[in-house]
Amino acid sequence: MEENISAKAAVERLREGNAMYMAAEKSLVDTSHRRRLDTLENGQHPFAAIVSCSDSRVIPESIFGAGIGDLFVIRVAGNVIDDHQLGSIEYAAGHLGIKLIVVLGHTHCGAVDAAINHDPQGYVKFITDEICNAIGDEKDEYKACCLNVRNSVKIIENSLEINKEETEHGLKVIGAVYHLEDGRVDMDI
Repeated sequence: MEENISAKAAVERLREGNAMYMAAEKSLVDTSHRRRLDTLENGQHPFAAIVSCSDSRVIPESIFGAGIGDLFVIRVAGNVIDDHQLGSIEYAAGHLGIKLIVVLGHTHCGAVDAAINHDPQGYVKFITDEICNAIGDEKDEYKACCLNVRNSVKIIENSLEINKEETEHGLKVIGAVYHLEDGRVDMDI
């Protein structure tokens, strides 16, 4: 596995992996015993970090044709960003040398739907309030999803440590949307 590849090369690998995922009838990724032992003995060297929704239908490793040790995945409902996610992202960039952070939203997101159409209570409200702040009065689900992703990208980029990594080490933060309907990923939204 290549260590510390550029953001541009990482985006290309994600695009290629998504194309293989969309065409595959079964999983093509390496989850072998040999690969597990290799990452145990030699550590992890993921080429990208993915901040994804917790939705069980959104599996970043599968979507991008990635195996064990390829992606550093951070999952939270609604792919919203708080201090915990920022800490994980800073670890990925600063300690693992990742050059690409992708915020991956998806169509038919329950958290986005809840922010648009409902008034949840309890701790879920922290998530939907963040999404409401991101989307404003937008009622179109896809547009709201994109606005939510862009807001998370902005929060990540405003982090001083991430900003430093972008400036000094070529880190790139992008937004993307996964389409549940066909498996396609729109990159750089």
